[in-house]
Amino acid sequence: MSPASLSVISDAVSVRVPAKVNLHLGVGPLRADGYHDLVTVYQALSLYDDVTVAQAATLEVTLRREGGRGADAAEVPLGDDNLAVRAVRALGEWADRDPRVTIEIVKRIPVAGGMAGGSADAAGALVALAALWKLDIPRAQLLEIAAGLGSDVPFSVQGGTALGTGRGEQLMPMLARGELHWVLAFAREGLSTPAVFDELDRLRADHSETFPEQNPRPDELMAALAAGRPEQIAPLLHNDLQPAALSLQPGLRRTLRAGIDSGALGGMVSGSGPTCAFLCADADAAVAVAAELSGAGVARSVRTAAGPVGGATRQTPGR
Repeated sequence: MSPASLSVISDAVSVRVPAKVNLHLGVGPLRADGYHDLVTVYQALSLYDDVTVAQAATLEVTLRREGGRGADAAEVPLGDDNLAVRAVRALGEWADRDPRVTIEIVKRIPVAGGMAGGSADAAGALVALAALWKLDIPRAQLLEIAAGLGSDVPFSVQGGTALGTGRGEQLMPMLARGELHWVLAFAREGLSTPAVFDELDRLRADHSETFPEQNPRPDELMAALAAGRPEQIAPLLHNDLQPAALSLQPGLRRTLRAGIDSGALGGMVSGSGPTCAFLCADADAAVAVAAELSGAGVARSVRTAAGPVGGATRQTPGR
């Protein structure tokens, strides 16, 4: 029935949902509908938001920032612009039910950081509400609702490692042997995803010979992931949006240099940025790189994470 293991606790359900990193992000030309065709390789990382949905008299959202790490809860909208609110409304429309619930979000994923924090919260709200209402909703239907909310929401439900096409919402699970270890450098200011795509379109128009409009399949990367060797994966990391993110936040160049100088195998801007993600040889190397990068003063905060992990998953009571 459900795309994730869920827990119904009296009149509340809690779901833990991961951040993502794009190991490859190829961006095609602007489409007539305002979107771009994407070819991307997603990986879910062990950096989580927690979403709890409970019965209530009215629909409302509350946010809590835990531990001061990575997220600015004050920047998250609490009204209809919140993706989690849109998620419960969409599921309510499908189920023909009034979504009078409270949505509590514990933020750890950075806001406007290129790690799908809003999409993660929407996925968590969908999965939690489906369990709260005990809906017999097919997985394919839940993913279709998720795709209507945003390009990254279906992957936030699914997790793991996957090839995304279309707007990124069409998913094919991928084989990824072993565990990859990452260092994440959170920027002091966020970046708007639409603004980064607009900047890429501008750069391509002004420098067509430098920014060809193509989004090739990441076949070499897919083979390296199947082999599970981070030293082979690192040089294949690619993000078409990186030049646009660097154009809007030039200081990210210093962050990327500092991560490589600290011993990372490879680094890139994550998604639309401005979070920078650095692939390391193993867990010990990631700790060492994080320590060096923290001391360099090039980011608001730094933390380690590993992947792949599962998608939206219940949080056991008491954890």
